[in-house]
Parts: sequence; C-alpha cells; structure tokens
Amino acid sequence: MIDSKIKHWLQAFRLRTLPLALSSIFMGNFLAKWQGSFDWGILGLAVTTTVFLQILSNLANDYGDSVHGADSSEREGPSRAVQTGTISKEQMKLAMIVFAGLSLVSGLSLLALAFAGQWILITVFLVLGLLAIYAAITYTAGNKPYGYRGLGDISVLIFFGLIGVYGSYYLQTRVLDWSILFPALSCGFLATGVLNVNNIRDIESDKKAGKISIPVRIGRDRAVTYHFCLLALSMLSGLMFTLLNSTQWTSFLFVLSFPLIIKNGWAVKTKTTAVALDPYLKQLALSTLLFVILFGMGLIL
Repeated sequence: MIDSKIKHWLQAFRLRTLPLALSSIFMGNFLAKWQGSFDWGILGLAVTTTVFLQILSNLANDYGDSVHGADSSEREGPSRAVQTGTISKEQMKLAMIVFAGLSLVSGLSLLALAFAGQWILITVFLVLGLLAIYAAITYTAGNKPYGYRGLGDISVLIFFGLIGVYGSYYLQTRVLDWSILFPALSCGFLATGVLNVNNIRDIESDKKAGKISIPVRIGRDRAVTYHFCLLALSMLSGLMFTLLNSTQWTSFLFVLSFPLIIKNGWAVKTKTTAVALDPYLKQLALSTLLFVILFGMGLIL
C-alpha cells in the first residue's frame, strides 16, 4: 500500500520533466564557467530550487487540469493522479504548499550565498523567484489559468529560457552580457517545443475542456509548422552565439544533438496519435539536455 502511494506521488512529480527544467540552469552555469566565474555551492542550490519549482509546477498542472476538465476520462495522454483519484484534491493542494515552501527556502538560501549582504540584488531575485512560484501554480490552477488562454508558450520561453539562463549566469558572474541572449533563447525555444508537443498530443481533449492552447487556436498542421520553427530557431541561436564568440571547432560540439532535435520535428509531423507522440516529450527534453551539455563542454574544453 505504501509502495503504491509512493509510486503515485512519483508519477505526479513527473520526473521526466526535470532534465528540461535543469537545462537552462546548466546552460547559465556552463557560460559562467567559460567566463572564469563559478561556484559549486551556487550551482547546487540553483539545481535544488529548480527541481522544487518544477515539481510544484507539475503538481499544480495535475490539480488544475483535473479541476478545469482537461484531464477528463476522454484525455488520450497519460492519466493524472487527481483525475484518477489516486491522490485527492486536498492532498495535492497540501503538496503544492509544501513544494512552494521548499522552493522559497531553497531560493532564499541561494540568494544568501550568492549575494551576501547585497539587499537590492536579493530583493530583485526574490521578486523573480516569487513570480516563478506564482507562474508555476497559476499555469492551470486558479480561477483564470493563463495556460488555458494560450499564454503558456511565452511563459515557458521567459522562465525556461531568458530568466533561467540569464539568472543562473548572473548569480555566478554578477555580469549582464547581451550575447547570452542567444543560448538563453536556444533553451527557451526547445522548452517551448516540449510544451508544444504536449499541446499537440492533447489537442482534442483540450478543445473539449476549453483549454485554448496554441495548437487548439491554429490547428494541428500549423502547430507542426510552428514546432519546426521553434526547433530551427533554437539551433540557429546556438550557432549565432558560437560564431560570434569562438573560433575553436570544439565550440560546435552541440551540433551533434541536431539530428535528435530534427528527429523530434519529424515525429511530431508524422505521429498522429497521442500514444505514438507521447514518448517524444521525453525525447525532446533529453535532447535539450544533451544540447546544453555539448554546448557547455564545447566552450570550456
């Protein structure tokens, strides 16, 4: 019984999303290491905070979609904990409070280590952290979830790209560098691509639930074209940064991940059932992490 309950909670945590959440943090830290400024303690707390925030987002998504009807019995994707009744709404809300608290404590510890005594910087990053918690909860939960209005893509681009990379980079270096925009966008576009795969998979059930995601708005064919654009822009952004900042051939190691990224685009185009498409969420998340690792290793070798 206990083992079964733990299994249900682990499923609700959606651990397969963690590689994607960590990609922007690793990218920012690789870039900081490349610039000669790096602290393992800051990286550790940044990873911990990100994991807590991602789990919070997943729990809130499970709760919100079940409450608003997107996770109904007609949904073709993987079943959710609240939808199936394996975890009650009350238990899920309590878990959300716990992980919101853990995210806040971990985030404050990170800021204390990175900006000891620098209260202006602490305040700025604390506000960003609170916004991240708010965004994680209100994506599908609350009275007016922004995910149901097609705003999830821009939120993912901002938090998994710009804020994730720039924030983790600044925590290490205390420097704002405009060229970091390119790798930040690479991470953001790929993360948005993962969301787009999810939304294409759930397009029919989302329509019935009134969840107006971008694929629901523009239809599957245009959503596939949009997906190829996201993937292409992510690869182009990585190439732009490298061409502007390095002449060493090792800096182009990340190109080795391109076939996997392109494979994802082809799968989204050709896999028309939810069951066939579902594995490609994980595939793109892992491809994003590989992209980041190869990108970072290429810079610091």
